[in-house]
Amino acid sequence: MSVQERRWEKTNTSARPFLWNICRTSKERKYYSSKKSIISLALYGISEMVGKHLNYLKFWNVTYYENNSHQRPTKQLRVSGRTGMLFLYTPSFLVAFTSLLFFSNGDIRVLLLKYALALHFFKRIFEVLFVHRFSGQMVVDSAIVISLTYFSSTATMIYTQHLTQVLQGPPIDLKYIGVLLFLTGICGNFYHHYLLSQLRGKGEKEYKIPKGGLFGLVIGPHYLFKIIAFVRVSFISQTVYAFCFTIGTLFYLMGRSYATRRWYLSKFEDFPQHVKALLPYVF
Repeated sequence: MSVQERRWEKTNTSARPFLWNICRTSKERKYYSSKKSIISLALYGISEMVGKHLNYLKFWNVTYYENNSHQRPTKQLRVSGRTGMLFLYTPSFLVAFTSLLFFSNGDIRVLLLKYALALHFFKRIFEVLFVHRFSGQMVVDSAIVISLTYFSSTATMIYTQHLTQVLQGPPIDLKYIGVLLFLTGICGNFYHHYLLSQLRGKGEKEYKIPKGGLFGLVIGPHYLFKIIAFVRVSFISQTVYAFCFTIGTLFYLMGRSYATRRWYLSKFEDFPQHVKALLPYVF
């Protein structure tokens, strides 16, 4: 063995534990991030069901107390609903867009994930600016929690996807099914957001019972299509973190839709009893 070969062998051997430690640390980080994501979102969903809401949209002025009474909170920093919603989605859009702009290298799965996330949050920003009609405010504490959740999950999904490029691809490729689900989810979500925006005339602020589309079956079809949208992200990504975040989102939106249906039942005596929360005829 030549001197050069011995040097290469020594360098390569000493590097292996270092590289293995990096891989092990990455796996541990992804595991704990996945576990934390699904547990935290599930807990938020349970909180919504018992009446402890994140204070935005129709629940912006509701606080939960131990005696289960709902009162208007005092001394809470608030912003307008539009400003708050922009704060929710803009950081996540910037993460996805920046990753496309400056880190465009990657396989087709990485690029599809980045485009899907960027388009999803761009759509939400577009809806906030040009579609939604806001009547309430948003508590800053809730806005920070939601914005950080979106921001961290978007960054983690993209980072995790880059790490998987050195691994062998999954035996069953779901990314193109994910693209089809993406189109279904984003279109269905936008359509029902548009229907909600048409409930009020110019200058009107009171809530009305939603009609049209799947609102005749469930009170949260926009949540249902949002879940479909996140399912497509997990299909495109096919990482543990993406699937865990999708499951966590499912739990949270189940709780939010349950609370929304209960809110409509308390506000409108003529609210149809057959209209479910999230899944037609089931829940």
